[in-house]
Amino acid sequence: MRSDLDYDTLNDALRRCGASWDPAQAHGLLCGRLAVAGADAGLDWLQQVLEGTNETDALRTECAGLLNTLYQDTLRQLSERLSEFAPLLPDESDAAPARTEALAHWCEGFLHGLVSVDHGEALRQRLAEDPLADIIRDMLQLTRAIVDEDGDDETNEAAYAEIVEYVRVAAQLTYEELAELRGQADASVVEADETLH
Repeated sequence: MRSDLDYDTLNDALRRCGASWDPAQAHGLLCGRLAVAGADAGLDWLQQVLEGTNETDALRTECAGLLNTLYQDTLRQLSERLSEFAPLLPDESDAAPARTEALAHWCEGFLHGLVSVDHGEALRQRLAEDPLADIIRDMLQLTRAIVDEDGDDETNEAAYAEIVEYVRVAAQLTYEELAELRGQADASVVEADETLH
């Protein structure tokens, strides 16, 4: 993500306000929902991530502001097909197991996002066709990803980077493949001042 928002900042905010989602899950969920419903998915996504938190708490308000930034950045990156789009994950300073777990959580969130917006039979049929069916199968496998304890660090890092790149491209492809289900709603709402309330 090329914004001031990073994984650790959002993680701290989510924990402080009592949210049960981690940043990777939340971003994966957002990307899946945006692919299916476009910008209209934003408010429902925000409410789902902050479910169970105190609406009058200043910490929740702060976290909602960060999530709104994530929403705006991600919607812009996907709708404008920007190469800066990337899954929101811990950086290289985190241990490999933690980064791999976050990647698995991102995939879980993404898959949940694809099926948690009701588009009926049309969506079910589209998700059952390639390339989306292949992407879903791959993402399901990635939800169980773990670090190869027998592999050397360089090999593990190379494998991790390759998987992150696959997930990045797969999310973009899914967004493009589902454009017809979203209709033309996206184009009219991608504004610099678009916010969630």
